[in-house]
Amino acid sequence: MELPQEIRFSRGPDGVRLAYASHGHGPPLLVVSCWLSHLQHDWQSPVWRHFLDDLGSFCTLIRYDERGFGLSDWKVSDFSLDARVRDLDAIIGALGLDHLSLLGMSGGAAVAMAYAATQPERVDRLILYGGSAVGSHTPTPSERELAFRAMIRAGWAQEDPLFRRVFTNIFIPDATEEQMGWFDELQRMSTSTENAVQSRMARQEVNVTGLLPDITAPTLVLHALGDRAVPLDDARQVATLIPSARLVPLESSNHILLADEPAWQVFREEVRGFMSSAGADAASSEAAERIASLSAREREVLHLAADGRTNAEIAEILVLSVRTVERHLSNAYLKLGISGKSARTAAVASLLRQETA
Repeated sequence: MELPQEIRFSRGPDGVRLAYASHGHGPPLLVVSCWLSHLQHDWQSPVWRHFLDDLGSFCTLIRYDERGFGLSDWKVSDFSLDARVRDLDAIIGALGLDHLSLLGMSGGAAVAMAYAATQPERVDRLILYGGSAVGSHTPTPSERELAFRAMIRAGWAQEDPLFRRVFTNIFIPDATEEQMGWFDELQRMSTSTENAVQSRMARQEVNVTGLLPDITAPTLVLHALGDRAVPLDDARQVATLIPSARLVPLESSNHILLADEPAWQVFREEVRGFMSSAGADAASSEAAERIASLSAREREVLHLAADGRTNAEIAEILVLSVRTVERHLSNAYLKLGISGKSARTAAVASLLRQETA
């Protein structure tokens, strides 16, 4: 069954309009945008759709088009890391979430890492895929990088995908012709030639290596062994510098995993397991808050109930009326969100489980 997405708009601190969308159900997972995205176009994609369907089956998946791309404003002059981190914070604010998990993909990984390091209280889990902490390993652009920029200027907006196909072959070398054709077209329709160049140049200047030891969120790092866009060594560096990170190498040559390759199944199950622990943590946190809302007297009553005392016995021990004991129990059930014939047993179990956790 298709899970419809809802597209909304917000604004970054400098007024840039940002488009974001959500679908699915489960703990919130926000995809920190990579440099090529289009919320509407991706929804029907033979390259991306399995990401949306599979992740949305166990997460509330939130995506956004980065400044200068997709449905977000194209008239942008600032593509810096700081601007992109501020945009992420603005979208999280628009969502009204105090905390959530982040999935930093490709060029969005550095933004996710920077946010997790500087806003640790807001990030439950951090997932990084195909990303790097640095935009370039050389202080000046290499001949290869200059050639890429020249190809963007020469062929980005052209109907003939000749030059764009070079990037497609880097990102998804094992794709079918249909998938490659779609990715060729995504590049042209996702942004302007100038934005593509300026955004790429800004990414080359990124270096968040110094922030990685400050990341406290549990972190899952996934990376294709044969990735031509970002070398595996970059993922190893990230996993080494983030204290709570775990690296999962994937048997693939694709920077974007395709639906029919075994590596996608590994990716999906790793993320599912990682996010299920996030959901368990959220449930545990909610339970702790409910227990904390109990009054001292309500706790006393529940502890005596745990000892097998009847309402009359509890009343006698605490020098209360039976009716008052019943009222304390009723209030405790309400605060714990428990009802029904087994409310007494469930409330006692909830209290004892939390106190022994």
